[in-house]
Amino acid sequence: MTESKNFQKIGELLNRANQGQPIKPPAYQWQDFALKIIRELAVPRSKKNAVFKVCKENNFTFLNQCLNDTLELAQKERWRYFFKLIGRK
Repeated sequence: MTESKNFQKIGELLNRANQGQPIKPPAYQWQDFALKIIRELAVPRSKKNAVFKVCKENNFTFLNQCLNDTLELAQKERWRYFFKLIGRK
């Protein structure tokens, strides 16, 4: 028996190690929606907490309307326009 058979590829070991740690889903629906907003509007890292706060404090219908308006109307820095719409409430 050769020594190379006894050793496994590092990639196989890493894949096995990563499989045992499932990703937790968001606890609330507003958290999931906040993650969607962050992805779609390319929110910078420094403003992510603000998105979560806005999603927690406002209702889904209003936020969804603001998101749709932002995606429709804004060209650059969509996240700024989104916050501008939220601030008008």
